[in-house]
Amino acid sequence: MATPLPEVVPDQETETRTRRQPPYAVVLHNDDTNTMEFVVAVLRKVFGYTVEKCVKLMLEAHEKGKAAVWIGALEVAELKADQIRSCGSDPFVKKGGHPLGVSIEPAA
Repeated sequence: MATPLPEVVPDQETETRTRRQPPYAVVLHNDDTNTMEFVVAVLRKVFGYTVEKCVKLMLEAHEKGKAAVWIGALEVAELKADQIRSCGSDPFVKKGGHPLGVSIEPAA
């Protein structure tokens, strides 16, 4: 005959909570080297935004120095920032071309 297993009772009740990761923002920095058209094209390619939204974000970065172009999980923010950098510089800029300035910051 099988011996019944003793019932396991925890010493105290514990509550399990899933903690959300804090959101991060992909921040586009003002760029006086690459053309505005190039910036819009990169934003469309990486995020799939409409032309109107891309122009709005590009102008915000141009006027204020930077603009949060996407907010979400850190891992995805890092991927999106890398995708922006991998687009390189504007092929119509002859000298001193560089990828778009982008950073990742905790979302406010």
